[in-house]
Amino acid sequence: MSAAVASKLAQWRRAVRRRRALIACACALPPVLGVIALAARAGGWRVALGVSLVAFVAAAFAAWRFATRDDGAALARRLDALSPTLEDSAALLWREPGALTPLQQLQRERLESRLTNVDVDVRPPWPHRAILASTVTALALFVLAATWPSVREHVDARQAKNAATDKAATRLVSAQLAITPPAYTGLPPRSDTALDAKVPQDSTLAWRLRFDAEPQAAHLAFHDGSRVDLHRDGAGWMGERTLAASSLYRIELDGAQPLGDDLHRIDVVADRAPAIRVVAPDKTLSAYDGAQKTWPLEFEADDDYGIAKAELSITHAQGDGENVKFDERMIALDGEVLDGTRRLHYRHALDLGALSLVKGDEVVVRLVVTDNRVPKPNVTRSPSLILRWPADASKDSSGLDGIAQKTMPAYFRSQRQIIIDTEALLADKPTLDDAKFLARSDAIGVDQKILRLRYGQFLGEESEGHAEAAVEAGRADADSQVGALAAAHEATEEPAKEGAKFGDAGNIEAEYGHVHDIAEASTLLDAATRTTLKSALDEMWQAELNLRQGKPDLALPFEHRALDLIKQVQQSTRIYLARVGLELPVPDEKRRLSGDRKDLADRAGTLVASEDASAPLEHLWRTLGNGGAPDWNAAAQALRSRDASAPDVLDVLAALDKARRDPACVECRERLRDKLWPLLPTPAARVEPHTKPDAPGAAYLDAVQSAQGDAR
Repeated sequence: MSAAVASKLAQWRRAVRRRRALIACACALPPVLGVIALAARAGGWRVALGVSLVAFVAAAFAAWRFATRDDGAALARRLDALSPTLEDSAALLWREPGALTPLQQLQRERLESRLTNVDVDVRPPWPHRAILASTVTALALFVLAATWPSVREHVDARQAKNAATDKAATRLVSAQLAITPPAYTGLPPRSDTALDAKVPQDSTLAWRLRFDAEPQAAHLAFHDGSRVDLHRDGAGWMGERTLAASSLYRIELDGAQPLGDDLHRIDVVADRAPAIRVVAPDKTLSAYDGAQKTWPLEFEADDDYGIAKAELSITHAQGDGENVKFDERMIALDGEVLDGTRRLHYRHALDLGALSLVKGDEVVVRLVVTDNRVPKPNVTRSPSLILRWPADASKDSSGLDGIAQKTMPAYFRSQRQIIIDTEALLADKPTLDDAKFLARSDAIGVDQKILRLRYGQFLGEESEGHAEAAVEAGRADADSQVGALAAAHEATEEPAKEGAKFGDAGNIEAEYGHVHDIAEASTLLDAATRTTLKSALDEMWQAELNLRQGKPDLALPFEHRALDLIKQVQQSTRIYLARVGLELPVPDEKRRLSGDRKDLADRAGTLVASEDASAPLEHLWRTLGNGGAPDWNAAAQALRSRDASAPDVLDVLAALDKARRDPACVECRERLRDKLWPLLPTPAARVEPHTKPDAPGAAYLDAVQSAQGDAR
């Protein structure tokens, strides 16, 4: 392309861009000016400055994009329309020469030779309709700005309205909340200007409030329905109350407009009971060998406001059976301060010689700690620590194994039989082939499993029915694993044992009875006995593992250790329970043996149907979801009956109060519904009725029945 042709095309392009820029300004500028005028009228000069800056930047960017758009195809079409000499081929001037065919190149050369003589106005025409619409829009905006109230008018109206409202409404000018904790806490009084506070239990709170536009009367209304009447004290209103539980309250006025619906919260921190930690001994049950002179005891006690006194309760138990005597005494202890006055360490060496212990005696000690709360102190008792002098094994029941009932069932002695069988198997090992040896070892392992499962019932592992099922499953599993070995064992062993002949006569009770019928075995096992029994179960596990693998020599040590632990359990024949008082109704001596039933109530008639305390909350939750009319009073009463110290209850009460006062607030109802959900009881599981199958389900059932008929 020659330089003259290129200059001609560039000149046309610049003319088109200038015209487009002018068109963009003519269309955009009037509305922009109208918007700026409206912003200045409604928001002031600062708002108008920001709007004008944004509007001018946006208009300038749009005009630049519109003007610099390189649209060669549009320019070529306008040249073809204005100059017939170009033969509708002006588009060839904007294409790359290398992409043209020989015929197109020849045509382009002809156009370039003619182009110098073409003198046309290629600028786009003015869009009169668009400019007119822009002008009309700008005029409408100017008219709107002229009629819009000015910023000053808005401010004056708002100030006048606020002044009228402030003049009529009562305002809380100042508030002071004085908190006086109980004297025993040792905490100093304090004062705060906030109406919400966190205070110790039984603190005395004193409110001092001042109002602008004095009311006729003022009260503090609490969430439980109680009120505190405020009285005039000079320029303020005074009121006091001692709080024992967390509460919500609001200020109510008589003869004046209400202050608002805001609830204020007082969180009461309860005085916790002292905490006791046993330092020594390290276990609750200790054995006494007769040579020990003293029994060292160590405790640590901690309380939030200090400990008033600590006493060591000593109970000496002598005898057995129904001839047990108890001798109780208390010893005051002095503690060593570890951390201020809150944490104390107590040491005492109990003189065992002064107790005159004999075999079979027990000494039970507990530390009783009392804090300094007034009027009713908190008392904490430590776990019972037992020092036992084991009695000699009794031989009075010899020959009565099938009659006498011990603390534990008789089948606790079956572990000895397993040891005897294991030792016999090891003795016969040289005379047995591998198959018979493995079968007998596996059979002893199954017996060990039976005993372990029955012991496990005392620790709540498996019920008796589950144990028997597990035994049968274990036997089936063993048969499937050893196969021919079990068959060879059955051929050489004695006749198969029946279920009741697992061990000795005591197993008849284990076979046909229920171990939970024995209260001492199922409910009165102390922590040390349970720990010992658990250790015995662990040893049985290891013994069973080695027996089932054909390694009775490795199982024998575990069996002996299990037997030793079982003996310790058998010796735990006495269980210490703290003595409690028994209060019986006082009989009417005048009516005894007279048969007179006048004015006597029917015992069956005294029973009343239990009420679900959560029913009002559940009803409220449902009605909030379906848009019904809630029973606010019943739900509030149900919440008040709960422990008000729980934070969630007070939160729910506050949400309920807000939703109740503003029924149109959908957000308040949803918030209350969300807070109610954690307080609702878990629905009871129930069996859903079978529904009639649909067409695909019916077709499937028919196909199953047809397949079963064909199989038969």
